[in-house]
Amino acid sequence: MSMDADQLDRIFKALADPTRRGLVDRLATRPGQSLFELCAAAVADGQPAMSRQAVSQHLDMLEKAGLVQVTWVGRTKLHTLDLTPLRAAQAAWLGRHM
Repeated sequence: MSMDADQLDRIFKALADPTRRGLVDRLATRPGQSLFELCAAAVADGQPAMSRQAVSQHLDMLEKAGLVQVTWVGRTKLHTLDLTPLRAAQAAWLGRHM
């Protein structure tokens, strides 16, 4: 996968926020989670409750960066982590500086 500067920016900006990194961690642990499950998991982990809208906006940024893939099961939107863009960013930019 070839990586341009805009794609790199989207990936690094998406991962710059600790809330989004937390969502990535949750999706890495268990793929295919709904918005409700992700909101409930934060509360179950002892973190402050976030609105569904806030979580949805964070997921949207991760999706635009290509880090989250969405599938629909009936009326439920399921989110799954896709590390392909992150691996490409590592190869395209981080690898040059390591």
